[in-house]
Amino acid sequence: MPDYSNLFVCLMGVGTVFVGLICIILLVSLMSFFCRKTEKKEAAAAPVAVPRVEIADKGALIAAVSAAIAEDMGEDISAIRITSIKKV
Repeated sequence: MPDYSNLFVCLMGVGTVFVGLICIILLVSLMSFFCRKTEKKEAAAAPVAVPRVEIADKGALIAAVSAAIAEDMGEDISAIRITSIKKV
């Protein structure tokens, strides 16, 4: 079995680490390049106009929101009082 010097072993270890890190950097850069290309294609097809819909029966909307809040809080619906609703 050959006898390697301490300096040789240290340099081989550090060299291996740097080669591995350089490979990781190259792989991440390559993946980033491909992700940016596919993102531009998807973004070009994405914009769709959503029509604004007026709600005819606001009482039904308030009742549905009250029921959902009461269910989430675990309270009776009579314990919930909604004073106003604003679209965010």
